[in-house]
Amino acid sequence: MKNISKTYRSIKKILILPSFVIAGLFINSCSADFLDQPANNITDINTVFESLDTADLFVQGCYRNLVPTEMYYQLGAGDTVTHSSEDGSTNNSKYNICNYQYDAYTPNTVTGIYAAMYSSIEKTNIAITRLSLMDASAKRNSLLAEVKAIRAFCYYNLIRVYGDVPAVWIPLEDADPNDPNTLYPKRTSRDIIYDRVIAEMQESVNDLPATGTTTERLTKAAGNGLLARIALYAAGYSLRWDLNSTAPGTMSRRSDNSRVQQLYQIADNAAAAVVNGGTASLVQAQGGKSGFEALWFNFDQRKFAVTNPEILWHIAEYGPNTNSGFGVYAMEGSRGGTYGSRKALQFILPSYYLSFNQGDTRRDVSCTSYSIYFLNAGAATDTWVNAGTTFSCIMSGKFRMGWCVAPQAADARNLNIPILRYADVLLMYAETQNYLNGGPTAQATAALQQVRNRAGIGSLAIPGGQQAFESAIVQERKWEFAGEFNLRTDLIRMNRLASEIDATKQAMKNLSNKTGQYASTPALRLYKFEKNAQVYGDPFLALKYIEITNSAEIAIVQNVPTAAANFAAYQTALASIVTAHGQTVVAGDKWYPTKMFEAYTSTFNGNARKAVGFTGGFNALQIGAIIYTKPTGSAENGGTYPNWIEGGGDGLFYGFVPNKTELLPFAAQSAGHPLVDNPNLTQLPGY
Repeated sequence: MKNISKTYRSIKKILILPSFVIAGLFINSCSADFLDQPANNITDINTVFESLDTADLFVQGCYRNLVPTEMYYQLGAGDTVTHSSEDGSTNNSKYNICNYQYDAYTPNTVTGIYAAMYSSIEKTNIAITRLSLMDASAKRNSLLAEVKAIRAFCYYNLIRVYGDVPAVWIPLEDADPNDPNTLYPKRTSRDIIYDRVIAEMQESVNDLPATGTTTERLTKAAGNGLLARIALYAAGYSLRWDLNSTAPGTMSRRSDNSRVQQLYQIADNAAAAVVNGGTASLVQAQGGKSGFEALWFNFDQRKFAVTNPEILWHIAEYGPNTNSGFGVYAMEGSRGGTYGSRKALQFILPSYYLSFNQGDTRRDVSCTSYSIYFLNAGAATDTWVNAGTTFSCIMSGKFRMGWCVAPQAADARNLNIPILRYADVLLMYAETQNYLNGGPTAQATAALQQVRNRAGIGSLAIPGGQQAFESAIVQERKWEFAGEFNLRTDLIRMNRLASEIDATKQAMKNLSNKTGQYASTPALRLYKFEKNAQVYGDPFLALKYIEITNSAEIAIVQNVPTAAANFAAYQTALASIVTAHGQTVVAGDKWYPTKMFEAYTSTFNGNARKAVGFTGGFNALQIGAIIYTKPTGSAENGGTYPNWIEGGGDGLFYGFVPNKTELLPFAAQSAGHPLVDNPNLTQLPGY
């Protein structure tokens, strides 16, 4: 398959590119704000747009840096599913931002998204302006639709992070230098911006190709899916305030309800176009894998012919010049060996891990209860194992290292960045049908049923009332889209963030106390000792385990020997228990217990791992120490909640303030930050 990144490398061979175009294609997303654009020459730009072939290359360059690192490293957590496990302490920028502790005057804010989006907007403005001067044709119209959709995506990202932002619709070179708004644009109402980009997409989306050689570029299905998403955000809730005052904002929809209805209808029409278009479908079970597992395994393996019907749009990331740290942060962690030493910097809240219904195949894909660690000293001849973890260090699984292809470097995993899936379109369609009709229609129920059937929970009852159905959609989105960096703002637009945060905080307290829905949660597991294949393309999914609840079995399992002479007898006793639970035991099999509510580093858990051969680093994991060294249970923590759950000003979501932290402030620490560089920008009320 042709990769966009290959075009990036070849573009300079095709054109004698001016510095402006090269910078437009390769600009660093964290280098400067959107006004800090390189000098350019109008003649050079006009030369690029004299031909549709060279114009096409410029449009391909507009895809670069659409997803800066902050979108998944910082804002991909804090959604009541994924959480930061940044090393050090609970007082660092990533952990604070994950917990909604923002400060415009410290590193606890986000600036790269602002810079990257306006850099991309400038490129799309150039393309839109110049393409509009070319003779109309199917190819010209398709390119124009493409860059309009990319520009809409950029504004959508800005608005969902910052709220009202400056609107820039023409290239800087075409702007009036005497107009003060050229250099220092003020905030523009998000409604004005949304209405414009939505209208543009409505007019042009059908000009996109029905299919393409790659879904790394927008097709008609992807364009309609993106239009549905943006229309839902425009119609949804957000933190709003009077731009002419400093009065606190409130979570609300736009005031004109008739327009809200129109936007829902636009989203419904766009989603229906994809559902009825015949080109999109969910990846189904194949090769012994469930559909959800087959989707992500093949995506990580870059087998896009399998995943293209579902992953409608993904950003090209491959090779030395076009890559990102996407796969570095959300994975299972590895210590040495083939995959190198990479720490997982995000983990999965155990309340989420335990929320799945029995038989839901998504749990073990989205969540890994193991990490890759060496057995002894980590020498080249050592053995690497999939080490079973506790509740406090379950990690992300969709982008696990063993499923990837061999990278050029440890921090360049060759993972494309998924933006839009057909499952998302189905759930958006279910949502719009439910809203517009005051309750779920047959189409809404069928759309939700498709997603559940693929997950293996098709027998789960679907509620009939409007609010109950919407709540089912909220939960389904959480089960389906963990780690895909949209859940946080999806909860905001559905006005569910505050309630979901409250519910998660209480759920984690209940889990810690083993009360409520967690009163019967098994505290003791037997993990099977399994080696890691240490090859890329390893199809390993989940570590086998047995939950031990019988008191007689608990007594046997907990009697972990500390002397090597007793290890064999202990394994014999465990084998009897394993067999009693219906598992086949063959010669050489080993099992080890783990107390799930204790820290990974507890004395019991450490001794249990030593009993199956761990010697080097037996009490360490490749994940932030603020997580794996801490217990989940309050009883296991001396009778108080662990501080990562509650207490001391750094428990879960400790910085969340309703009607304030749903949006981020503009950074104002130093030059290069929006509020410092632009005196006409106003800060979000409350900061």
